Amino acid sequence: MAAGLLESGLLEVVMLLCFAAAWPVSIVKALRCRTAEGKSVVFTLVVLAGYLFGIANKSFIGHVDYVILFYLLNVVLIAVDVAIWLRNRGLDRAQWGNPQDR
Repeated sequence: MAAGLLESGLLEVVMLLCFAAAWPVSIVKALRCRTAEGKSVVFTLVVLAGYLFGIANKSFIGHVDYVILFYLLNVVLIAVDVAIWLRNRGLDRAQWGNPQDR
């Protein structure tokens, strides 16, 4: 039974869905607060790199299956989150100026 779960990729999908559940919360919060303050874009990009390495691993070992769609879902959610961070950073700069100029 356990070997079947591992071979089917089901556990990997559950892991990716758990991570994917957090991104909409982050996206909604960023849209509502309209500031980049307190958001670590470096952390977000490190997580993005992890997903991209997961996709690369599946490609390199020749095991591209339906699980890759869940990696791509997470990549899209992170891309939206980063885009909102960029917008919010622009809003912050418009309101407060460049932090390096203070």
